[in-house]
Amino acid sequence: MSGVYINSAACISAQDTLNDDFFRNLKPENSVQVLKAVEPNYKEFIPPAMIRRMSRTVKMSSVASHYALKEAGIDNPDAIIVGTGIGCAQDSEKFLKNVLHNNEEFLTPTFFIQSTHNTVAGQIALGLKCHAYNFTYVNPSSSLEFSFLDAKLQIDDGEASTVLAGSTDEQTDRIMELYKLKKIIRKEENLPADYLNSTVNGVIWGEGASFFVLGKDKTETAYAELKDIGIINKPDAEGTQKFIGDFLAKNNLTFDEVDAVILGFSGDAKSDRYYHEAMELFENSALLYYKHLSGEFNTASGFSTFMACHILRNQEIPEVMMINPVKKDGIKNILLYNHLRGNDHSLVLLERI
Repeated sequence: MSGVYINSAACISAQDTLNDDFFRNLKPENSVQVLKAVEPNYKEFIPPAMIRRMSRTVKMSSVASHYALKEAGIDNPDAIIVGTGIGCAQDSEKFLKNVLHNNEEFLTPTFFIQSTHNTVAGQIALGLKCHAYNFTYVNPSSSLEFSFLDAKLQIDDGEASTVLAGSTDEQTDRIMELYKLKKIIRKEENLPADYLNSTVNGVIWGEGASFFVLGKDKTETAYAELKDIGIINKPDAEGTQKFIGDFLAKNNLTFDEVDAVILGFSGDAKSDRYYHEAMELFENSALLYYKHLSGEFNTASGFSTFMACHILRNQEIPEVMMINPVKKDGIKNILLYNHLRGNDHSLVLLERI
């Protein structure tokens, strides 16, 4: 099998990640319950008449995918694959409100049509006039990883040479209210959050969209080689270290050969224990975290993948992400480990090219 390369990366997040100088201006946040994405001026990318009909997740994804395709120099990919956790929740809420307010009569179909999870991939394809393979993955926290896995299979099997793969999730007022009631979002009295040594449950919630162009050939803009993806629903109490060990053994790597590990510490004491178990394996690796920059959400791993790409290209780790003081002379292999509330654990291995 040939290699699969990440030839471009674009991200809209709680950081100003569309700015060229974002890498040196990362600002952590631990004192709010909800982190909003820094959004661009959509009028520069989308006709005003279309903007009014688009939810935030569609707008964020349209712009992020535009940047990813532009950086890779691709007009029309051979496949579009998108991962999401809650999809177009904003339009889903609008449709359900119309159902209630109109007593289930005289409903316009627009909000229903735009409320489906595959709306994002469809809208991107419509904008590009792309009639190629188009697929959407919906999982609590491993949607991007499944999208990468599908893209890798498409390329390895010769079905595609360039794939636009990404992830997206938005916030809505109602869902944030429900998450607070369910105590998924951290209580105000438990702020500021201690991401690494939390003793209470609950997270700071975020949102964003991350898109990447994967290809069978590395280009001048290439960031990394996508070596492998590992996914498991839920390891048992002692299964975390085995899950990671088996994954690295499959890729002929020892723990010491992993130069940096990006862990998804969210500040939720109950579920962060998996990351503490993982840390014990990597005594000689740089240990990093990122959700104090992006917030926790279903596809937060898109932000960590974006950051990993820039770390490999720049051969530099932002101090704001560092857990331990380990610094390597060169950064070749980066392992990303993420889950959401203890479920859907994923590993992504990237290698410098």
